[in-house]
Amino acid sequence: MAKIHASAIVDPRAELHESVEVGPYTVIGPNVVVGSGTVVGPHVVIEGHTTIGSDNKLFQFSSIGAAPQDKKWAGEPTRLTIGDRNTIREFCTFNTGTVQDKGVTSLGNDNWISAYVHLAHDCQVGSNTIFSNNAQLAGHVEIGDWVIMSGFANVHQFCKIGAHAFVGMSTSLTQDVPPFVLLNGNPAQAHGVNIEGLKRRGFTREQINGIRAAYKLIYRSGLTLEEAKAALIAEEESSPADVALHIRAMRDFLGTASRGIVR
Repeated sequence: MAKIHASAIVDPRAELHESVEVGPYTVIGPNVVVGSGTVVGPHVVIEGHTTIGSDNKLFQFSSIGAAPQDKKWAGEPTRLTIGDRNTIREFCTFNTGTVQDKGVTSLGNDNWISAYVHLAHDCQVGSNTIFSNNAQLAGHVEIGDWVIMSGFANVHQFCKIGAHAFVGMSTSLTQDVPPFVLLNGNPAQAHGVNIEGLKRRGFTREQINGIRAAYKLIYRSGLTLEEAKAALIAEEESSPADVALHIRAMRDFLGTASRGIVR
């Protein structure tokens, strides 16, 4: 049997693995699934069609799986999915999706989510990200793997942030951010490549230099965006395979940036 505090209210239709722990005064609704080893602290509300994976840690006072803050929502059974080994600190609010988009809000694996973080409806967050206190995502935002969101950073709806990007404190984003880019300010400005983060993740000097060359083509060459895309193809073709794949990731991102990029 799951270890459920006597004061918690868990709907009998909820599916909790026998190793799950639930703290005092927590409320878990009927359409919730919680995987093995997950610990849910006190005063947490988990509702909606929410699936939580294994070995997560949810701290007190979070609201997980509540209805989307979207006036078009009409009670459809949209979903929230949370992967494995995530840490979700105090006062976080994660909403379910909407039928106007994917119908699901998702958080991947091994993410560190600090206090007061908001994931709005239909957000897609990858794995190994870090969200500092009060980072906020509007609806339909996509966050790649290994992204770091500093405190009080906020993202406009439908924006995308590429893998390994670093968003500085109190940055307000209204456009897309290519992979590997470091930026801050309000309005946001790019300030180079997230070199320290790449070093910590084992990128080689050659790979980092290739990413920096691609960054300069996009941001420092004076080329238009279309010209920069063409130059990136040439840079990719002349680079070793383990460097070319990262240049390709930047070029591919430019082809999908629907709101334009911070530039």
